[in-house]
Amino acid sequence: MIRYSNEVGAALRSGAPLVALESTIISHGLPRPTNLTVARDVEEIVRAHGAIPATIAIIDGEIHVGLEEQELIRVANEEGISKASIRDLALVTARKLSAATTVAATSHIAHLAGISIFATGGLGGVHRGAQESWDESADLHSLANIPVLVVSAGAKSILDVAATLERLETLSVPIIGFRTSRFPGFYLADSGFDLEYRVDSPKEIAAMWSARNELGITRSGMVVANPVVNQMDPTLHARTLENGMKEATKNSITGKAVTPFLLDYFHRNTGGESLRVNIDIIKANAALAADIAVALNQK
Repeated sequence: MIRYSNEVGAALRSGAPLVALESTIISHGLPRPTNLTVARDVEEIVRAHGAIPATIAIIDGEIHVGLEEQELIRVANEEGISKASIRDLALVTARKLSAATTVAATSHIAHLAGISIFATGGLGGVHRGAQESWDESADLHSLANIPVLVVSAGAKSILDVAATLERLETLSVPIIGFRTSRFPGFYLADSGFDLEYRVDSPKEIAAMWSARNELGITRSGMVVANPVVNQMDPTLHARTLENGMKEATKNSITGKAVTPFLLDYFHRNTGGESLRVNIDIIKANAALAADIAVALNQK
C-alpha cells in the first residue's frame, strides 16, 4: 500500500540516510502559498545536510513516502485534504481519500518504510483541563509504541507541558535536550522544566539511538528536544495564550478542536510572529534530523 518517490526508493535501495517529514504542517499548519515554499525549503535543507527527505502523505487512498513535485503541490493547495492520525489510516486508504499525516501517523508509516529519523515542529501532548476531559494527543502513544526518533521543539506551548512530561516519563519515552538542559516550549526556547539528559552533537544522539537497539529497546521512540533560537516574545506569548483560552471557552471549543483553534488564534493575533517561529522551528529540526541520520548511517 506504500508508494515511494523515485528519490526515496533509490535511497532505500542504496542505504542512504533518510528523514521522514510530516505533511500536516503543509496542508493545515501554514497558510498558502507560504506552506509550499516552506515544504520545498525544508526538503532542500535535508538534502543540503546529506540526507534524503521523505515527506509522507496519503493521496487517493495510497500512502506516499516521499512526494514528487506535483504531489507536493497537490497536498499544499488542494481543498479537502483531511488530517489523518493512526486511527484514521485504514479508513482513509480504504475509501481512497487524501489526507495529510499527523506526528503519530507519520511515525507509524515511517517505521513501516524502515525510516527511523523523523523531524516535526512541536509534539502533541496532554491538553489543558485533561483532568476533566481526558484529552491527550495520540503522539504520546505513538512515541511509546513506535521505534522512531523524533526531533521536535518540545511540546506545543498551548498544552499542559508539566502533565505531558509526566506522561512521557510514565510511558518510558526518553527526552534528550540538544544543547539545552531545559525542555523547549515550541514558541518558547524554555518551557520552565528541566531535562535530565543533554547532548551537544548529532553523533552523541546517534550513539544513544544505536545503544537502545543494541539493548533490545526496540518498541518505543525517543524525543530530541531542539529549542528554537529566536523565540517569540514571552509577554506576547502569555497574553495571546490567555486571550485564546478565553475565546475557546467563550465559543465552546473543546476536545481535539482546542489545539487547532489556539494555533490559528496565535497566527491571527501575533503579527506574524507565530508564523515566523513555526517556520524557524521546522527548518532547524529538519537540519538536525538530517545530521543525526547521517551520523547514524556512518556507524
